[in-house]
Amino acid sequence: MNYTNSIKIAVNAIRRNKFRAFLTMLGIIIGVASVIAMLAIGQGSKKSIQDEMSSMGTNMIFVMPGTDQRGGVRMSASEMQTLKLDDVEAIRQSCPAISAVSPVVSSSGQAVVGNNNWPTTVYGVNDEYLGIRKYEVETGRNFSDREVQTYAKVCLVGQTIVENLFPDGENPIGQSVRIGTIPFKIIGILSEKGENGMGQDQDDLIMAPYTTVQKRMLAITYIQNIFASAASEGQNDEAIEQLSETLRRTHKIKAADADDFNVRSQAEMVQTFSSISDVMTGLLGAIAGISLLVGGIGIMNIMYVSVTERTREIGLRLSVGGRGNDIMTQFLIESILLSVSGGIIGILLGLGASAGVSAFMNWPTVIMPMSVIYAFAVCSLIGVFFGWYPARKAAALNPIDALRYE
Repeated sequence: MNYTNSIKIAVNAIRRNKFRAFLTMLGIIIGVASVIAMLAIGQGSKKSIQDEMSSMGTNMIFVMPGTDQRGGVRMSASEMQTLKLDDVEAIRQSCPAISAVSPVVSSSGQAVVGNNNWPTTVYGVNDEYLGIRKYEVETGRNFSDREVQTYAKVCLVGQTIVENLFPDGENPIGQSVRIGTIPFKIIGILSEKGENGMGQDQDDLIMAPYTTVQKRMLAITYIQNIFASAASEGQNDEAIEQLSETLRRTHKIKAADADDFNVRSQAEMVQTFSSISDVMTGLLGAIAGISLLVGGIGIMNIMYVSVTERTREIGLRLSVGGRGNDIMTQFLIESILLSVSGGIIGILLGLGASAGVSAFMNWPTVIMPMSVIYAFAVCSLIGVFFGWYPARKAAALNPIDALRYE
């Protein structure tokens, strides 16, 4: 059998009906382009979330007070007073897998400088908090341990605070910002971090010694959260286990009793968001894949029409010695050419669409080579699968009946 001749015949058949062939390929083009673009958007979102979560510290661990019931009323975590400064010291001494630990208390308020004001959150932390949360001091310095111990009214400010309280571009270092009735001296400006994966502005904050916020602003003796950092990402599980055992011991919790605290890690959050993103990416790919199925049905429909239109041609070829397998091969080649051509155009369109989404919509995209290979392989299989039955019908025609067909 001469495959080259069969390919030429198939190409000529397609060229005779260019517009119809294009409409037939359109379903495949849209399907392949959609699969590539949707998977690229899904993977881009996943990578963006992972990068943003990693910027907060992949080995970060945080402890929150647990909920409890008192007198039949369930208390919220914010009202619990189960975390103490002694817990922080116990973690520092008893958990070798933890490299840094900081108590955290926070208070919302209006920050005022002259005639400018801005609603923000003041976080009370120690000098290790910046390393745990991956913040850096761009200008100025961090507060010292001595300033923590002496309840010093000093603070670090984020870029959002600087933009709104110092709009004229003056240097904030050394100036005073009032929060409520308490003036804080600005000793450092934090580097810009931008928004996190949940849309929260990570630069809209003020950091001060936790003792200052705890005593002067909140008038409390307990702490609201504990942030810690594992010595390495691989020691996250070990660090969580050591921290939990330490807190159970310091809180005198019996073996049969539940914890009065909750421990979470950044790695768990990254894994959770990645799983959700994978599900969404798979769903987007499946929806886009439906277009490929529709395109395949379109190819089958057109191939049926082509067999009907060329019945006399098929009968003539069979009557002069053509075999059924030759007829079947010719129509299969024609079907595969339509699907593969549509697949190539669809790949180019999908790559262009992904680049366009990234450039014009500022949406992160990551093109996976496997998605391109997958889409092209599927469209090739569609050409064979949906072209086989019409080709088989053409090969099974009776030469005499085909020649008599009007």
